[in-house]
Amino acid sequence: MKMHAGELDIDHATASRLIGAQHPEWRHEEIRRVASEGTVNAIFRIGDDLAARLPLTDADPDELRAALEREAAAMHELVGVCPVPTPAPVAIGEPGPGYPLPWSVQTWVPGDVATPDGLAHSATFARDLVELIVALRGADTRGRAFDGGGRGGDLRDSDAWMETCFRESAALLPVDDLRALWARFRMLPAPGPDVMAHGDLTPGNLLVSGERLAGVLDGGGFAPADPSLDLVSAWHLLDAEARAVVREGLASGETEWLRGAAWAFQQAMGLVWYYRVSNPGMSALGRSTLHRILTDPEVGNPRNAPVTPAS
Repeated sequence: MKMHAGELDIDHATASRLIGAQHPEWRHEEIRRVASEGTVNAIFRIGDDLAARLPLTDADPDELRAALEREAAAMHELVGVCPVPTPAPVAIGEPGPGYPLPWSVQTWVPGDVATPDGLAHSATFARDLVELIVALRGADTRGRAFDGGGRGGDLRDSDAWMETCFRESAALLPVDDLRALWARFRMLPAPGPDVMAHGDLTPGNLLVSGERLAGVLDGGGFAPADPSLDLVSAWHLLDAEARAVVREGLASGETEWLRGAAWAFQQAMGLVWYYRVSNPGMSALGRSTLHRILTDPEVGNPRNAPVTPAS
């Protein structure tokens, strides 16, 4: 089932033709699709060391190429500061037979994809997240500020999206409690100066080995943003005691911590209803994150309404 309107059909044969025609040096490498709950790209491994990412939704080719070039520049920056391996950009491919868009190739980073519950109690993993966020925040913004796109600026800019989410979630979630919580979140004071942030530290973008963080994926959004933005990782991945390790390790004050919960809330609300049928794993991530937020004694609403699994 397709996840998006206008989603493209991308099969193994199409990807193999594109790769072989435009990069004959890889023609004899094994090409295989990577099973993923990702929502933006179809991913194909090229041998053992590379991966091709083919955008799933139709777009203006020139605009997409410019976006891929910006992503490559951001990935180069992230490679220079990330304390664990992260993919490096290798090439940008052209449209070809059966596929109308530019696409990209990057290095492959080994590891197991994190899950919302797999290391939820691990203080070791929590400390690795602290090390990651400290390193990202410490990167030079070079005078840049948040560019106004997506998460990472003014929480109130998400009001229209949140209204859509509340309406679509009426039969799925305790919407009255969630509305009340958003009303509190959106009024949180402005953050401090922008810092460099990954911008999407969800389970699917983190690789683990045992209890250790082993890699960080999808670095194309590395850019200046609200310093609380990367705290979404604590709410997507950790239960209360491990979250406390992150908060203590980062010395997060009340406003920063609450804003991190607010960004996780904003993201999770969209996951539950939008992917309920087309990507159940992403929908379940939204539910687990909302449950953590609502049942947290400091952050959640007064009734601590649980978010139960879909029936």
